[in-house]
Parts: sequence; structure tokens; C-alpha cells
Amino acid sequence: MPIPMTGLKRPIQFGLCVASVVGVISLFVPNYYKSEARLLPVETKGGLGSLGGMASAAAALGINVGGLDNNDGNFVDILQSRWLLENLLGTEFRFRMKTWRFGPEKEHLETLYHFLDAKNMDMGIRKLDPILHAVKDPKSKVILISAESRSPGLSQEIVQTSVRLLETFQQEKSRTRGGAKAIFAGERLADARVEMSKAEDALRNFLQVNRGYQMSSDPSVRLLGARLEAELKLRMQLVMTLAISREQALMDEKNDVPILNVMDDGNLPYEKSGPGRALIAIMTFIFAAGGFWAYKRRSWIWAKLVGVE
Repeated sequence: MPIPMTGLKRPIQFGLCVASVVGVISLFVPNYYKSEARLLPVETKGGLGSLGGMASAAAALGINVGGLDNNDGNFVDILQSRWLLENLLGTEFRFRMKTWRFGPEKEHLETLYHFLDAKNMDMGIRKLDPILHAVKDPKSKVILISAESRSPGLSQEIVQTSVRLLETFQQEKSRTRGGAKAIFAGERLADARVEMSKAEDALRNFLQVNRGYQMSSDPSVRLLGARLEAELKLRMQLVMTLAISREQALMDEKNDVPILNVMDDGNLPYEKSGPGRALIAIMTFIFAAGGFWAYKRRSWIWAKLVGVE
């Protein structure tokens, strides 16, 4: 049974009519603008000149004097964290936005929390979810941050503020990590100096009685003197490595190497990102015309489905 191609005029007319109505309605749908930023994480490296040469000796004593930790965390997770989203919602933005599609622009100066008309922070985070997006390319490691809203300026400010909050989080985390290392190393250094002072006193007291102990005929005297000297050398080496570890931690805390390379700061979008009114009209015409034609030819379609010739 051939497909009946007659009677297409009315379906086409119906489709054009529905598409025209939907097209007119879509004119009143507000435009949306997307701003994007691209970031490239920087892998930090350990070692600070001559201090790095003492790493092996420190490791032999169980002391960690490595540089900055290369694991800076998952930046996308940080961008989606509650800490960052709450700070973003609490940030005050100045932007201009039309009251409706063909209305005049109105200047806004308010927090994102109040702009989204959220009743509580949980609702604000849910309303922010379709606006802010962050993805990471697993191959290039580039992080893409995008924000889409009815205001070009607001979209740009959301993206730029998100980048600043991410950098702040990483800097505070690094300072906290370096500060904790410096405090621990300082406490161990103080204890090691006390132990070294005790070892010095023990060797001094021994030498006052046994000045030439190396030439003594008593093996126990020679053995005790050698042991006291070895203990003092060990304590001195421990103090040196702990001092290096403390200085390393302090340098890590004050490290000025940028954590992120901002390849593209959030741009100010001029062209709308949506809605696609032409596509909406075309798809509406196709479905409306096709649906009307299928309704008029429902008997023929049913016969084909059940296999009736």
C-alpha cells in the first residue's frame, strides 16, 4: 500500500499556523547570555635550591622536607562545593537587566541570593545549579567555567567571582598546609635542640674525666666515649634537618607561584546563547504538520501497523 501523499495542503497550513503562534510567543521569552572562563591548573614542584640537597639525609631520618604537595585537589569539586556556592550567593553584584523581553534595562545592585529570590541557602544553591557549570577536559586538563543568565554583565561577574573564590580557596589551603608543617617542624626542632644539649652535656662530663679516652687501655671507656660522640653527631644532624624542614614549610606557606593559569577570564557576552527561536519554530512546524497529517491518515497508519492490505 503506497503512502498517500495527497492532502498535504491542510497539514502544511496547520503547521505554519502553529509555528507562527509559537514563534510570536517565543519573541517574548527573554534572551540568555553565557560567559565562559578557561583555567589551566599549574603543577607545583618541590625543592628550593640548596635545601633540596638535604632531602635524602632528612628522609633517612624520617623527616619530610619535600616541596608543595602536587595534589591540589579536584578543582571542579571545589567549584561545586557548598563553601564556594554560599560565598558566591552572598556576593553583591552590579549589573543591568531588562524587566522583560522588550522592556527597558534596569540596574541591579544586590546579592545573587536575593536576585534568585531564595528563601534559604539550600534553595539558593538549587536555583544556582542551572546557572553555573564547571567541567574538566580529561585530556587537556583545562577547566571550563560557564554561567548563563538573562544579563550579560551578571553572567560575566558570576564566572569571574567563581574564579576568584577558587583561587582564594587554594591559597588559603596552601597557607594552612604550610603553616601546619611549620608549626610541627618548629615543635620538633625545639625538642631536638633540648636533646642535643643533653648529649653535649653528657659528652662534656665524660671528657672532663677521660680526656684521652681514645688511648685508654679500658675497652669500656673507649666504647662509651665513641657512643657519646656518635649520639651528639646524630642529634646535631637531626637539628639541622628539622631546621631545613621548618624553613621549607615557611617558604611553602609564602609561595607566590600561581595555582591556576587563567587562559580566558570571563568574557562579556554580546550575542545571546538562547533561546533558539528559529529552531523552535522549525521543529514546531514539523511536529504540528506531521501530527495533523498522521491524524488525518490514522486509518491508513493503523492498517499498516496491523498488517491489513
